[in-house]
Amino acid sequence: MSTEVVSDEQTLADDEYTTAQKEPSEEKKSGGWKLPWPETTIDPTLIRWRYALGIPLIHLLACMAFLPWFFSWTGVVLSVLGLYVFGTLGVNLCYHRLLTHQGFVAPKWLEHFFAVLGVCTMQDTPACWVSMHRIHHKYSDNQPDPHSPLVNFFWGHCGWLMYINRDFRNVNYYQKYTRDLLRDPFYMKLERNERWIQIYAASILLFFLAGYAIGGTQFGLSLVVWGVFVRTVVTWHITWSVNSFTHIWGYRNYETDDNSRNNILVGLWANGEGWHNNHHADQRAAAHGHKWWELDVTWLTIRLLEKLGVVKNVVRPKIWAANAGDK
Repeated sequence: MSTEVVSDEQTLADDEYTTAQKEPSEEKKSGGWKLPWPETTIDPTLIRWRYALGIPLIHLLACMAFLPWFFSWTGVVLSVLGLYVFGTLGVNLCYHRLLTHQGFVAPKWLEHFFAVLGVCTMQDTPACWVSMHRIHHKYSDNQPDPHSPLVNFFWGHCGWLMYINRDFRNVNYYQKYTRDLLRDPFYMKLERNERWIQIYAASILLFFLAGYAIGGTQFGLSLVVWGVFVRTVVTWHITWSVNSFTHIWGYRNYETDDNSRNNILVGLWANGEGWHNNHHADQRAAAHGHKWWELDVTWLTIRLLEKLGVVKNVVRPKIWAANAGDK
């Protein structure tokens, strides 16, 4: 399979993936609007076996946490810390705000490090993740949207992952949405020979070997069960809840042509990703919490990196500048 990036005359800009800012129909707001599956999924319907089998398998492996033999407090601590290290830094900060929306600029060594953390969440390659999210923004809550919960809640949460969507079947399809990313050889290498899965497998081995060296087989397996499998499952549901919950329940600060909502619970447990209506209204902004009480841990991390001089060109919400001008 060829993985050569097809050249184009212009790199696709973030605003080419945005939706207009206007109020959605009353049917959408009331929940009466129902979408069919994306045409790229249903014609023909093909099971995406990697996810249809892999997702239940990882859930089953995580259930070993209920067995006392696999318990250790160190594993629990690693699981909780991992939600920030792999979920917040890898997915929220890198996959989403840096790579998808280019909300700030980071040195390549740091960007690549964060991308590897994202790979360890088992949410596909950076390029595939970015392509899916850009398609979501371009067609949000309309039929081409890969994961709108207006199809049904389960579809928006994780059901869409179980079926092949031709828009992101492999890199030859989704490269048109991520040419800017795939010009970097690092990201193209992750597409070849399932290297992203190899990285996840290597993380499992690393956790086990570290635990084995410290406390033997039981301790090593406890770190794998809690530090890898439990953390992976919880991170999945945190990410998926942004796709599902925040397009059904919550409040709106802005009029956007989709059903995006700010959901307080998701805003807190997803470290800022749940302020989703804010994000859809100002998609490049690196801060998703626009009001003082909308806690955004991912944004606080970006601000810290900015103050340390590690990242630059940080995009702030337009409303902040407007409010400053009014004073």
